[in-house]
Amino acid sequence: MNRKTLRIALPIASVTLFLVGWSLYVRTAQVSAFVLPPPEAIVAALSTMLFDPDLWSHTLVTVIEALSGFGIAVGLGLTLGFTMARVPPVEWALKPFVVLLQLIPKIALAPLFILWFGFGLESKIVIAAALAFFPIFSNALQAFKSVDPGDRDVFVMLQANPLQRFVLLDFPNALPVILTGAEVAVVLAMIGAIVGEFIGGNQGLGYLAVAHLQNLAVAELFGVIVVLTLVGLVFYTVIGQLRALLTPWHVSSDRNRAP
Repeated sequence: MNRKTLRIALPIASVTLFLVGWSLYVRTAQVSAFVLPPPEAIVAALSTMLFDPDLWSHTLVTVIEALSGFGIAVGLGLTLGFTMARVPPVEWALKPFVVLLQLIPKIALAPLFILWFGFGLESKIVIAAALAFFPIFSNALQAFKSVDPGDRDVFVMLQANPLQRFVLLDFPNALPVILTGAEVAVVLAMIGAIVGEFIGGNQGLGYLAVAHLQNLAVAELFGVIVVLTLVGLVFYTVIGQLRALLTPWHVSSDRNRAP
């Protein structure tokens, strides 16, 4: 069995084994469905929910919040990371604030963001951006600092202007590391949007999960969790595909791994 087949077969086998074990445990231990419903009950509830337009409208809201926050984090993280890497006094002045901001639990700031930005999409986007910012920023800062000085000297000798150096040297060199941070950041953006909806939302998958919990619809609650997981998996997979597409030359690309 080759590597490609194993990469497909092993995840399917492990997930199937997990679900079978879950179902057997619930039935043999006689666990209440209000505590832990069996997988088949969740699948049945999710099958019904998929035909409900409300589920898709709530999903769209969460996707918009997460992607908007992720986009803001990418823009700010790359800009600040590049500036601090190229202008040391800016790094000396701003890095303590950036680190302190990262050390503050974002969950504790979420109620303040809702107070400042309201109960609409804006507060959820800000929370998502706050959670996603640091992986992008820290990876960008280190990546832009890691450009080989010899390569930089070559561009100076060729009299390349700053834009040419950024497009042809700095950004391609940093891109693999930035995409690694993006894989983490896009998941954190999703978490940030959900947290905001938990605390002060009237729409989105986080709000829908709380509504099902209040109604003791546990199977439907798990159904929402499955949808959240799938959306996060799609985001993560897209970033991974971008890595393969944009950096096929890098050692982290699947194309450069041994079969």
